[in-house]
Amino acid sequence: MEKRRLGQTDMYVSSVGLGCMGLSHASGTPTPKQEAIHILQEAFRMGYNLFDTAECYTGVNPDGTISNNEEIVGEAIKDFRDEIVLCTKFGVTHKGDHLEFDSSPRKIRESIEGSLKRLQTDHIDIYYQHRIDPKVEPEVVAEVMKELIQERKIKAWGISEVNEDYLRRAHAVCPVTVIQNRYSMMARWHEPLIKVCQELGITYIAFSPLANGALTGAYHSQADFQNDQQDFRRNMPQYSETGIVKTNQLLEVISKMSEQYQATNAQISLAWMLGKFDNIIPIPGSRKIERLASNFEAGNIQLLDEDIQMIDHQLANMEFEVFGGH
Repeated sequence: MEKRRLGQTDMYVSSVGLGCMGLSHASGTPTPKQEAIHILQEAFRMGYNLFDTAECYTGVNPDGTISNNEEIVGEAIKDFRDEIVLCTKFGVTHKGDHLEFDSSPRKIRESIEGSLKRLQTDHIDIYYQHRIDPKVEPEVVAEVMKELIQERKIKAWGISEVNEDYLRRAHAVCPVTVIQNRYSMMARWHEPLIKVCQELGITYIAFSPLANGALTGAYHSQADFQNDQQDFRRNMPQYSETGIVKTNQLLEVISKMSEQYQATNAQISLAWMLGKFDNIIPIPGSRKIERLASNFEAGNIQLLDEDIQMIDHQLANMEFEVFGGH
């Protein structure tokens, strides 16, 4: 499989990375810890070498205890820690129905020590600011990142859910290696930012590359998720009555190409973005080992340019109801 470089660093990873969030956060009741560890270890054996987590990815186990994603990832990877690129994030706290942001230097320092302990490591390869904190200027955050790099607590840094102005200002102080924003066939509003990243030599990490599962074709309505209060998809607009109609119009297009390439809908969706941009790395996640294997193999599928253009032409004439939509 093709390797892709992370920014201007010496870190190269497989073209499909692994989003670990769903094992314990936002996708329902957390996966039992030992099962989650096994899934992550199997992912490494498949070839995944970019693992993405965050300090705020937590969920509540059936017994009332907290499932902490960083702790699970740290336990899973300890035997192959030096063979992967480990990414985590700071600056977000979940407060019921809203998020609180804190990217103050004091909070960053507190967060890095907590993440290092939970991940059982002495350094983070990519350390993300999880969300822009309107109370803290980008230059201030970048200066702290520069210090953490000098202290060898992190190798490089990135920003999630960033805009062009913030990115350019931060990059001028301490070069940004990656950004992590939403991107999929159903969420293309950041395409101008992908081109900014190409200009600056920054890698674009695409989260929710399958539109929170909508592009797999495996789900049919919000009712598929109603039995689990911890599954955020239960209220996502792509699964509403009108949203699913619009989603299905796209799935008809993808399915025809899936037959042509003898691939799954998810594989075509991932191969599409890999073929469009050479600086993008999608990070789908799943609790199912067979689906992780299928997603990873998408990195070996090369769509013809005319097929990518055909999909883009179809997308230009479609509108979607999708979580995070602009």
